Amino acid sequence: MAFTGITCTEAEIDQKTGSGVSTSYTDTMKTAALLQAESYVNVATGYNWSDWYATSPNVDVKYVITEATSSLVAIEAIKYDMAGYTTRIEAEDMMNVLFYRVGQCIKTLKETGTEKFMRDA
Repeated sequence: MAFTGITCTEAEIDQKTGSGVSTSYTDTMKTAALLQAESYVNVATGYNWSDWYATSPNVDVKYVITEATSSLVAIEAIKYDMAGYTTRIEAEDMMNVLFYRVGQCIKTLKETGTEKFMRDA
């Protein structure tokens, strides 16, 4: 099964996991993790960004959503098997940086002041 997703590409995930990621983390697993990530972002922000993403021309907001979902999938890929990284600490540091970024993205997507811009643009 090939990787399929709405809000990010496989290349965007792979770039975040680095060369230490396990080759046994399959496209099917990435797709499942992305569906979970998209659902998490939707629920955490109280808005269905997955549906919005498919039709909106607003690339600025799309990049924020892509950043959040690809980071969440990358965390899952790193967590799946840390053996390919120099140390477990390296893998955990990578996950921590990605998770921090997800938090920033969720905060931005929930920001009341930018809500009209994001949804209407």
